[in-house]
Amino acid sequence: MTDIRDLDRRALAATVKIVNQSRRHQLDLPTPCAQWSLGELLAHMTGQNYGFAAAADGETEDRGIFDDRPVDADPHGIFARSADRVSAAFDADGVLDRRFWLPEIRDGMTFPAPQAIGFHFLDYVVHGWDVARSIGVPAEFDPELIEQAFAIAKQVPAGASRERAGAQFKAVVEVPDSAAALDKLVAILGRSPSWPG
Repeated sequence: MTDIRDLDRRALAATVKIVNQSRRHQLDLPTPCAQWSLGELLAHMTGQNYGFAAAADGETEDRGIFDDRPVDADPHGIFARSADRVSAAFDADGVLDRRFWLPEIRDGMTFPAPQAIGFHFLDYVVHGWDVARSIGVPAEFDPELIEQAFAIAKQVPAGASRERAGAQFKAVVEVPDSAAALDKLVAILGRSPSWPG
């Protein structure tokens, strides 16, 4: 079985490449995450990287570790440094035997490290797609990453929990069986593969 940390590292590397194609004048563009502009989405992604890194290090009390971190000064560098930070934390000795405190999921539960890293991995494949759609470039992910992310996405609860204000994922979007694998992945998490159409 592929190490979830390797999948996560590869997803982050692909997402960094996508983010590096953005330009500062695009930070006000809309994204498939309807509540966020591109700049706000990158701030969220950066904050989440630092939050997951701190959780991997053993943080269990400070919810502020997950706060958004503005990227306006240097979107490429700030996001890339956050990706390096979380990858280093996930690579620490013994990390897979730990539990991660994730205050934004299920009212602050702790999760086995492989499951928590799986959440992070899924987010960065999907958010990489979000960024790519926002700036109009291809979302280039290895087919294995999409396949493994889809396996995790199928476990995300559907129903009323997705209809709450601020829900991370929206209702499933129907797509044909012939749809591309990445389109199926984003659709099962409530994004329209044809966004912004």
